Amino acid sequence: MLPRASGDFRVDGSATVYRLYDVGYAIALEQAAGLLGQHERGRLRPARIDARAIQIRNPPLFVPMGSFEIQIGGARRNALLSAHLFDFGVCSLHLRVPAPPALTWSSFADFGRALDASQDPAALFERELASLLERAAPAVERPAVAPLVEEYKVFRIDRLDRGQPGLTPVPAAELLTDEQLVDLLVGERRRLSVTARRELVPNRFSYYDDDLTVLTWENALVVEPRADDRDVEYVLEFANAQLLELRMYDLQLDAELPALYDRAEAVRVPRRPRLAGRFRTVLSDLQTRVADVTETVERVENALKVTNDVYLARIYAAALELFREQAWRRGIERKLAILRETYSMLNAEAQAARAELLEIAIVVLIVAELALALLRGHS
Repeated sequence: MLPRASGDFRVDGSATVYRLYDVGYAIALEQAAGLLGQHERGRLRPARIDARAIQIRNPPLFVPMGSFEIQIGGARRNALLSAHLFDFGVCSLHLRVPAPPALTWSSFADFGRALDASQDPAALFERELASLLERAAPAVERPAVAPLVEEYKVFRIDRLDRGQPGLTPVPAAELLTDEQLVDLLVGERRRLSVTARRELVPNRFSYYDDDLTVLTWENALVVEPRADDRDVEYVLEFANAQLLELRMYDLQLDAELPALYDRAEAVRVPRRPRLAGRFRTVLSDLQTRVADVTETVERVENALKVTNDVYLARIYAAALELFREQAWRRGIERKLAILRETYSMLNAEAQAARAELLEIAIVVLIVAELALALLRGHS
């Protein structure tokens, strides 16, 4: 009979808190590796056999940043901090906090909630980000830390112990109930309905009997007994980095469009003569902005490609769908279309202004020629 209560088995695991920042337009990874020191170089790729279905154009740079002590639920715990630098301008900091060994499931969920309530990770991220960027600054193009950040947490279970030797192994996907998953990943303390529990954690994936991945908007659970296999965390981090870039450019375009309308209206104020030079700066800025956003979005989306429907590929695709990546992309495309239409409109008006000036110049030349002819006739 399968265990139904949270105390029927114990777990060994950890929680990794991710905070991702946009720190510039691009990062030269080889240069950053040299600046950060030879001992900190590292370019990671997924290691599983089925990971061949995932192609990464330019793997991120791994930077270990040391061990720190943080306060969690009234206790001091050691945590390991590291970073990934992505070439499209994202710095992902991740803080891995081991949980006490042999916790009951409910205690492991309490550990996750205590980590959420702790103020130490946020302060540590801000301090160490500033230190890292100071060292790597020459490798960052157009450096600027955006106000928008992306946060995600991954609970990892290395061992599920049913506490009764000789029992037939049960697949992780069958061992963990909807109620237990909701308790950990959603944080609801009151008992939910069966339908609500199933709907809150619909994204579940298994490759072997002893592994399981469950995705939600803010958290993920990874059951993986192989300590060196962290490929699921890797692709989830990639998906969050892509989400951050899409959200950031969508936000920037939202802020820029009203200002664009004001600038376009200003250069269209009727004047005589209508000087075409009034449009030059606005047109140049529009063209540059469209090119920048288009290039960055394409670079982000092409950073990781899935070529086959296997375990990691399905997790990556589900994460993008869960994060509504296509919706963010469509929003950016709509705003870019407005920029392009505005550019076409202003460019047409600039051409009309130039044609008007040319007509005026021709008329002036004709009048001048007639005047000279009259003067010569009187003389």
